[in-house]
Amino acid sequence: MRRRALEMAGGFVTDSLSEDYFTGIRLSAQGNRLIYLNEKLSAGLAAENIAAHATQRLRWAQGTLQGFFISANPLTIPGLTLLQRLAHLEGLLHWFTSISRVGFLMMPLAYSFLNIIPIRATIPELLYFFLPYYLVQLTVFAWLNRRSRSALLSDIYSLVLCFPLALNTIQVMLRPFSRGFKVTPKGTKSDRYTFNWKLASPLIVLFIATTISLWRNLGMCLVKGAWATPEISQQLKGINLGWIWSAYNLVAIAIALLILIDVPNDLFAWFYLRRIVQLKIADKTFWGITTMLSEVGAEVMLTQSISSFSHIVIPVTLEIMEEKLTLSGQIKQIKFDSEFPTLRISFETLDLTQQRQLIEILFCRPGQWKIQNTPGELASLLLIFKILLRPRVLFNRNLSVSAIKVAQV
Repeated sequence: MRRRALEMAGGFVTDSLSEDYFTGIRLSAQGNRLIYLNEKLSAGLAAENIAAHATQRLRWAQGTLQGFFISANPLTIPGLTLLQRLAHLEGLLHWFTSISRVGFLMMPLAYSFLNIIPIRATIPELLYFFLPYYLVQLTVFAWLNRRSRSALLSDIYSLVLCFPLALNTIQVMLRPFSRGFKVTPKGTKSDRYTFNWKLASPLIVLFIATTISLWRNLGMCLVKGAWATPEISQQLKGINLGWIWSAYNLVAIAIALLILIDVPNDLFAWFYLRRIVQLKIADKTFWGITTMLSEVGAEVMLTQSISSFSHIVIPVTLEIMEEKLTLSGQIKQIKFDSEFPTLRISFETLDLTQQRQLIEILFCRPGQWKIQNTPGELASLLLIFKILLRPRVLFNRNLSVSAIKVAQV
């Protein structure tokens, strides 16, 4: 943004934790045109586990809802058009959906524990009214979000945080400025699987209650179905929906609980980056191509065969030919699962010049960041069932390095 425009708008908005959002609103209200640039210009650390993800989302919710109580409120600030106010209203009201989500999770419990039928409908009625809406959601959600989100995956993640977000929303509306900025933890490394019991606690309680509710609803359907009088048929009209609803919630909660298992993660990012390299190993010269590269190591596929070494750790000098960068390291692993061997190399400590040059290769090449589309709804559904039926924590504990795809030029 231009400094002059920012000064005319009164500077950055510091009344809210979402200072960037409300500064943009103030600039728009001054008559400036804000343009979304659909280009990746930078890269940085994101939330690396579910706890950090929750911290970030709760801060965003608090900062956005504070907009109701500051002068940069998009609903009241002079200068915005009606269409702009409507667009910002959706952003403000979005966080209240967590409250309704909690209500929909608990509503099936009323069938069995309170003997209340909140929605009375038959299966055909349910299909007639609900199925078209659900199909429209599945078909247009990704399109409207330009393939940045999936309806099914977004639904699971909204379930994971619905309880803390609902509580946070109520607290902010009652005491909007009671809590300050809480930074998202980043740059953390973990070598083990961890389970977030704090976020999981309400979901576990709800899972147990929903299981009991489903059992009771099915029992009532079976017992009352055998004595089908007009009055009992009217009761079953709602109970059938109750056990279907409970079954759906059980599956969704089960997947949400699996998402709360954080897998081990490396501190440094690896990239699928191909570069021609020359290796010097034990006074012999070899040529190869990098298949993965990071700040701490590289994986190199040789273009010629190599004899096995008796040493556990083999010293090596690696030169990235295009960048004329020479690095020293050690071969930690040799794999012979293809025509030519692949070496996993760990770099030794880099000096400042080497570090800067390597960071430029990894992070600072114009146009290198590819747009990562989320899976389509069918692929998302298959992914959800894979998570449910083959949890990674049970079937794939030996995780390999996961590299990021980037442009090669």
